[in-house]
Amino acid sequence: MKQLVVTGGTTLRGVIPISGAKNSAVALLPAAILCNGVVTIHNVPNISDIEAIKEILLYLGANITCKENSIMIDSRDIKNQTISETMATKLRASYYFMGALLGRFQACNMSLPGGCPIGARPMNLHLEGFETLGCTITPEKNQYIVTAKELKGDDIDVQHSVGATINLLFASVLAHGETRIHQAAMEPEITNVIELLQQMGADIKGTGTDELIVSGVSQLHDAEITVIPDRIEAGTYLIAGALCGEQLEITNVYPDHITALLETLQQMGVPLQIQDQSIIVSKPETVYPCEIETAVYPGFPTDLQQPITPLMTMASGLSKITETIYENRFKHVPYLNQMGADIKVEQRLLAIIGPTELHGSTVEATDLRAGASLVLASLIAKGQTFITEVNHILRGYENIVEKLQSVGAKIELREI
Repeated sequence: MKQLVVTGGTTLRGVIPISGAKNSAVALLPAAILCNGVVTIHNVPNISDIEAIKEILLYLGANITCKENSIMIDSRDIKNQTISETMATKLRASYYFMGALLGRFQACNMSLPGGCPIGARPMNLHLEGFETLGCTITPEKNQYIVTAKELKGDDIDVQHSVGATINLLFASVLAHGETRIHQAAMEPEITNVIELLQQMGADIKGTGTDELIVSGVSQLHDAEITVIPDRIEAGTYLIAGALCGEQLEITNVYPDHITALLETLQQMGVPLQIQDQSIIVSKPETVYPCEIETAVYPGFPTDLQQPITPLMTMASGLSKITETIYENRFKHVPYLNQMGADIKVEQRLLAIIGPTELHGSTVEATDLRAGASLVLASLIAKGQTFITEVNHILRGYENIVEKLQSVGAKIELREI
């Protein structure tokens, strides 16, 4: 067991480089098994979710070669085996193997996926989409057995679900005929996945829109791709700079991927110097209250709702957050209140009254972004904060301790 120990009150100065996007990488690696060949993926973050994906790939028979942040996946010896509960429950993104195995073998058998307990994330859109393509689905205890004599293209509505969009892309690229994916999610990570599939020889039109047209091909071939920068990691460190930064520079970031966050920070009075692939941020003299509502891309991302909450505790007045994506994404609030915040929860609405002074405490990271929120709060809290269940944080932020230490934060990872 490990915990993060943070001593608040320091100023962050220097440069934080952003790693490859977790939400891209965990889909790009399973995509590799769609081709009977070799896929090379660069800029892969060194996080525990990637290790869990690699474990499944190795179990299925892939040969994996790693060099720094690049991974080469040789899928020529892949076998269609049941993905056990032990492997599947380590992360939510394990479900991408369903679409990938269906695309390659027209069958898959795996346990329900894991992931952070942030609310209901049903598989119905994925399964209904598979059925539309011609699959038969047999639930068995906590497993899905999915088979198809032949995958045939059809019209599918995925209601802006990121996971269902990617899974149905995987299942349809080798299907017979044309598949139209309506209300597709438009996140940059999906564009990154489509780019890899196109490099492999897939025929996909409509990139960057919510209507994707997939014309099935007979086979896919070797390809190479670079993971885009992680916009949620970038947003997290930008918020850190707004809390306690002085000319803190965030590099390897695509500003057009986080427009909603940048607009919100500017509304709150945060000074930003936005360049092509870097942003310089400093703590403002005055933090203004604001109201945000999470939404599908390009709206304000639900993954940054929890991290921005500590900044709102510094604002003079009432700030509000409406969470429209997940109903159980306020687990960080009791711990922030324990640290001195004044936050009230009413169903899916947060009301944050500020400014309040935060103080160190012993708190728990209940999920990935809740953990990030507590790290950010601890940077401005008086005294020491002890954060437990840090495995949630480490599964999504590459070298978070080292990156924060490099710009002046007093943070360390300790054994309990």
